[in-house]
Amino acid sequence: MEARLSGIAAVGDQKTKTLQYREVLTECLGGGGDVDGLKLLVVHMLSDDVPLVISRQILQTLCQEVQSLPSEHHKVTAQFALEKISPRVVSFEEQVSVLREGLAKLFQDEEEWSRAAGVLAGIDLDSGIRVLSDEYKLQKCVQIAVLYLEDDDALNAETFIKKASFLLEACKDDALELQFKTCYARILDAKRRFVEAALRYYALSQVDLGREMGKGKKVGAADLAAALTSAISCTILAAAGPQRSRVLATLYKDDRCAALPIFPMMEKVYLERILRAAEVEAFSLTLKPHQLEVGPDGLTVLVRAVIEHNLLSASKLYNNIAVGELGQLLGVNADQAERTAAKMINEGRMKGSIDQVDGMIFFEDAGDAVAMVAQWDAQIMGICLQVNTVIELMQKKGIPVEGL
Repeated sequence: MEARLSGIAAVGDQKTKTLQYREVLTECLGGGGDVDGLKLLVVHMLSDDVPLVISRQILQTLCQEVQSLPSEHHKVTAQFALEKISPRVVSFEEQVSVLREGLAKLFQDEEEWSRAAGVLAGIDLDSGIRVLSDEYKLQKCVQIAVLYLEDDDALNAETFIKKASFLLEACKDDALELQFKTCYARILDAKRRFVEAALRYYALSQVDLGREMGKGKKVGAADLAAALTSAISCTILAAAGPQRSRVLATLYKDDRCAALPIFPMMEKVYLERILRAAEVEAFSLTLKPHQLEVGPDGLTVLVRAVIEHNLLSASKLYNNIAVGELGQLLGVNADQAERTAAKMINEGRMKGSIDQVDGMIFFEDAGDAVAMVAQWDAQIMGICLQVNTVIELMQKKGIPVEGL
């Protein structure tokens, strides 16, 4: 093989030389692929014996056709070629991109998500030599971020989604924009920024039916329901406090939520009722693995969220309570109950004070006189509206309402 390649390099006519190199390449690609022959051809193409204009053509064809080889031959050849081209990557950027995209697809098919993402990340999107469209750069950044997310690597995923955010303004592809927004919501979810993630998921649940999602798929009712469910789950997992309450209020007013299996759990959280162990266990079965991870305090995200929620609910029921009794109510020991209460009071998510001498927690009435009157007015208004609705229904059915 080496002698044959040297002989071709000595040919004076460029066209003849190119044709002979193509013949060698075709032979090496046949019969499932001659990996050793392809490696020798790559090394020869990168030598000073071959003009750059020819080596680019041959390597371009090799990089495209190697994808048709059996996966193991494809993998070995592509990795070898990337390693050898690396010192001269500036001269072969187009060929390297084709190699990396093909190798990434191979890793993706084998569900080696991080390896696929790492291979794609090696493409120079800021090259001063190749002219790349903002849409292509955005597509690659989103693709890399999605691949990292498949391995729950939110840190690397966030790096690339941030790069993509600077390119989004120039994007005219609705499907690509939707993929970006979905990916960003998932990253916020994975990083436990649940309130932000909930708002992003809720926005996704409001996109138009039939909108292009990419890969020939369109947004369906199931996709919108899944996004809305994710928004509710993230809201329930968020730290108890005013921010979460505002998002809960928005979701509770959305009529679509009532049709979801998760609605009873959301309703109890919204109404600030204490959650029972059986309800929490059922809810945990709907969560993703990262939402059940154990934190530095030895608690899962769900357990911590439930403890804080139940504590906030207790603050609406009691003016004061012994720390030990609070621990029994929350299902934790007294120290854990006191630490949680202190944290929530310190962060302004709950009003109250702790008397460590007497072991008591005093809750300040968040509903002062003005707030209580406003709440009472709202309840009266709600009853009046319900009465009006009943009367209207009676009138429509011809039932007399005089004297009521």
